[in-house]
Amino acid sequence: MDVIQENATVTLHFALRLASGETVDSTFDKAPATLTIGDGNLPEGFEQHLLGLAVGDHRTVRVEPEHAFGQHNPQNRQTFKREQFGAEIEPGMVMSFADAGNNELPGVIDSIEDGFVTVDFNHPLAGKALDFEVEILAIESATDGH
Repeated sequence: MDVIQENATVTLHFALRLASGETVDSTFDKAPATLTIGDGNLPEGFEQHLLGLAVGDHRTVRVEPEHAFGQHNPQNRQTFKREQFGAEIEPGMVMSFADAGNNELPGVIDSIEDGFVTVDFNHPLAGKALDFEVEILAIESATDGH
């Protein structure tokens, strides 16, 4: 396979950086990542930038929030009574909650005041434009070797 298409398995190095240049995640200093296009492991807004790339391609693209982890949604902030938490909590802490379907849902303690705790369930990268750097190392089509 010459270029990345839907359902291809791709081995690549990637880096996610904030607009400030701060690196959020990177594989350039460790083992490369392998993923299948369309399997849901990478947001669609990132995958669309991989389609058509070939082995050896190395580029950086800006991905806007609506194509990355979404815009920050004020409705994803919830307030709970302080007594529902253990003794040791502070703003910035990430805690695990259960959603209505009993699935694990991470939340960040946003504030603690007047006996109430506000928890932000937005993805930590929501509302942020990200620079997505990729270097394509290998491409295997969905039909190769199957």
